[in-house]
Amino acid sequence: MNRVLLDACVLFPSITRSLLLSVARAGYFTPLWSDRILGEWHHAALRRDIKTGQVAETEILLLRAAWPQATVSLVPEDYTDLVLPDMQDTHVLGAAIKGQAQELVTANLKDFPTRTLARYGIVRRDPDGFLLEFAQNQPEIFQEIIKKLRQTAIAMQGENLPLRPLLRKAGLPRLGKFLDA
Repeated sequence: MNRVLLDACVLFPSITRSLLLSVARAGYFTPLWSDRILGEWHHAALRRDIKTGQVAETEILLLRAAWPQATVSLVPEDYTDLVLPDMQDTHVLGAAIKGQAQELVTANLKDFPTRTLARYGIVRRDPDGFLLEFAQNQPEIFQEIIKKLRQTAIAMQGENLPLRPLLRKAGLPRLGKFLDA
């Protein structure tokens, strides 16, 4: 099973996180993250509002309980020699390397050049393509995941929202188009 590092930008927003973690629960991959990545998710949620930050804090605790081996422990020496277009992202690559990830799922494609990641045996994946691949390869399992996502969305919003615009807004347009077909 592939080890996949999830960047903070795919852990927040909630739809992308929910889908990715549901796919991990289905046994498609082993998720990885670092304390700093989880901290960035929490910080992004707090910037939205205090309630969202509190929800993120609770969800982070649940993630740690569900996947106790997923957190990659890092010290600055693990990534200070790495070079990326945005040096603030070197900790993400450092966690992927130290966690022996085969893939890095991120929406931040420009700051993780494929050539740089390839030197470490890591493939960069955007969340839309990653989830679309799973949906195409495991359609029955993915339909169950989508059914649960819809139920959760209805419970939270009080109405049945069209799935394709919801996925497009979450940065998953190809997945939405696939599910509409």
